[in-house]
Amino acid sequence: MPALALISVDSPTEFDVLKALLAERDAVIASLSAQLESLKQQVLNLRRLHFGAKSEKLAGQAELFHETAAIPAPPQDTQTITYKRRRRGRPALPKNLARERVEYDLSDAEKAEFDELDRIGEEVSETLEYTPAKLVVIEHARAKYACRKDGESTIRTAFAQPSPLPKTNAGAGLLTQILVSTFVDHLPLYRQESIFKRHGVELARSTLCEWKLASGELLAVLRAPLIAHTLSAPRLHSDDTTMPLIVGGRGSTKTARLWGYLGAGARRNEAGDWVEHSASVVFEFTESRESIHPIEFLKHYEGYLQADAYSGYDALYRTGRIIEVGCWAHSRRKYFEIAKTQNTPGLAAEAVAWIARLYRIESAIRDQPPDKKLKVRQTESVPVLSQFKVWLEGHCRTLLPQGPLAQAIGYALAQLAGIDSLYRGWRAPARQQPVGVGAASDRNGPPSLSIHRRHTRWSCRGDDVLADRHLQTQRHRALRLSQGRSSAPARASGQPGR
Repeated sequence: MPALALISVDSPTEFDVLKALLAERDAVIASLSAQLESLKQQVLNLRRLHFGAKSEKLAGQAELFHETAAIPAPPQDTQTITYKRRRRGRPALPKNLARERVEYDLSDAEKAEFDELDRIGEEVSETLEYTPAKLVVIEHARAKYACRKDGESTIRTAFAQPSPLPKTNAGAGLLTQILVSTFVDHLPLYRQESIFKRHGVELARSTLCEWKLASGELLAVLRAPLIAHTLSAPRLHSDDTTMPLIVGGRGSTKTARLWGYLGAGARRNEAGDWVEHSASVVFEFTESRESIHPIEFLKHYEGYLQADAYSGYDALYRTGRIIEVGCWAHSRRKYFEIAKTQNTPGLAAEAVAWIARLYRIESAIRDQPPDKKLKVRQTESVPVLSQFKVWLEGHCRTLLPQGPLAQAIGYALAQLAGIDSLYRGWRAPARQQPVGVGAASDRNGPPSLSIHRRHTRWSCRGDDVLADRHLQTQRHRALRLSQGRSSAPARASGQPGR
């Protein structure tokens, strides 16, 4: 048996010092252990983001629950999966598509084989055809008159505005195609340049960028009514994402923010029927994530606001004009990121299953009117939520405070006030709408934000969100105009620019 090392303590003071040193050592070990666990979880999350599946669905969720003393377990649901048998065969083509009739008849040689032919009907089949897009040149001929009156003469030319953009030859349809291809079909300008080249027209990327910028300036008049329509919605969904901002003159970037505000919901009309508010989205660019930005944008809004746990919204909730509504998608993702890295299902997987139980209730009432949704939530979802709260509080005490799972549970408990209003007085989805940065995509944010970020990722200006070549375009435009004034001959009165 090894000999024990005895430490001689001469006085109570030295004993207290040793106790303090041991306590300090234990605190350092606990802190380092928590940091190590957090860093391990971050590494696992990054590996999953780069190499793992994007789906937030866990296999075998129904078998994850184990009874724990004094902590409720979620009920074992029996899911009834129903489906409609798919009709076999080729689906019918939409009736709203334009149709062209092509008739086929027997040839003269075939008809000559018989003495008499009586047409008794026809067999009709349909094929889906595609007419390729084409570029056309529209000539705008403006009548020109030599006008005389009272002995004086002048030349008068009929007014015309061939292009929405002055001093360009781009038609409204072409500008629309460029904008739709960029922001809806995700086609960068270099690909559009090659597409137009196949049609026989050389359109430089700098020209396309200039047209896109100028079109955005024309459409700016729609921003004020769009904001007014969005802020008149019964509910708002808000989220933000990062965006690099070039710092003028230094060639470096800083992290700016792009905020998304989606207005939706339903309200009763005078007849008592539910009427849906036409959904709309407003994007707001800011140089920082300070709370002053959402406070300023929503200073006149009254209604429900569904967002994450960002503390910048707290001042809005305190006014009483805006009611906080929590979002399950943000809370669930924290558990999912932990559960996906575990070989054996644990508490994180159980938390995902709790939320899945609430999601199933939401799926069943998705197409119901708001008042029926609220009734089902109060009778079915509220008891599940109350048990989930007890489950969270019971396990939170057993975890390291700085651990990833403890932080996820703390986030959920902080959101419970807003989530509780979701089930007791609100009539909207339990999850954030597509404006949410994480609701639609786990990696790049929602489609709308991801598209906007992709097309402005190289630079943007502090007072606007513009294309990466904005400054170059402005210099190019100014240079071209100055060269035109110095070298081009004077135009006749009323002659259009090219």
